[in-house]
Amino acid sequence: MSYAIFENGGKQYKAVAGDTVDIDRTPVEEGAKIEFDQVLLVSDDGKVQVGTPTVGGAKVQGTVEEHFKAKKVIVFKYIPRKRYRRTQGHRQQYTRVRIDKIVKK
Repeated sequence: MSYAIFENGGKQYKAVAGDTVDIDRTPVEEGAKIEFDQVLLVSDDGKVQVGTPTVGGAKVQGTVEEHFKAKKVIVFKYIPRKRYRRTQGHRQQYTRVRIDKIVKK
């Protein structure tokens, strides 16, 4: 099984051809091709290439499937005996990318 570890937006993701990855929202239209060139590691049936810091010539190619929001997270601040209560909600925006192929050098 071949896979790659790539970086996008300061986070690292594992890419396997045919799988989907949820990354932070990117301004790319749905159905468009996207390419990640910050590949940190490539594994191909036991052969592992580790970059210093990236693997030269390696890329992860994918297709944007959809943009969506995660479930709401409630943030509640409370200080006892001071009548201080604050409630706030947050929904993180993500982009779902289908990994088409991993290009090695």
